[in-house]
Amino acid sequence: MSIADFFTAEEKKHITDAIKAAELDTSGEIRVHVEGRCKGEALDCAAYWFGQLKMHKTAARNGVLFYLAVSDRKFAILGDAGINAKVADDFWENIKEHMLFLFKEGRFADGLSEGIIMAGEQLKKHFPYQSDDVNELSDEISFGKK
Repeated sequence: MSIADFFTAEEKKHITDAIKAAELDTSGEIRVHVEGRCKGEALDCAAYWFGQLKMHKTAARNGVLFYLAVSDRKFAILGDAGINAKVADDFWENIKEHMLFLFKEGRFADGLSEGIIMAGEQLKKHFPYQSDDVNELSDEISFGKK
C-alpha cells in the first residue's frame, strides 16, 4: 500500500477543507505532509520537509507544517520564523495534545483537521487575514515514501 492511500478520498477532502477553512481567517499558510517513516526526531523530519516544500518562502514567514509519520507513530507541528517570533514556546502544545488524543483513537484525519482549525484560530490573532491575501502554498496533502 502506498502512503498516499493511508487516507480515504473523503478523509483527504476533510483535511484539505480544514486547511481552506483555517486559511480564511489568517494570512498564515498551512500544509500537511504524511509519510511512513521518520528516522530520528519528528521535529527534525518536519524541518526537512518544511524546506523541501519551500514553506520558508512565504512573504510573512508564517507557514505551518503538520507532519505525520504513520508507521513510526510520530507527528510534529512546525511554524516558521515569523510565527515563532510572535508566540510563546508552548504555542502548539494544546493543539498537539488534542490531536494526540484523537490519534490514539485511530482518528488521524479528524486529528489533523481539528488541529488545523485550532491552528487557524490561533494564527488569526497574530496574522489576521488580509484583503489582498494570496494563497502562497498548496492546500493539498503531500506524501512521502511508504
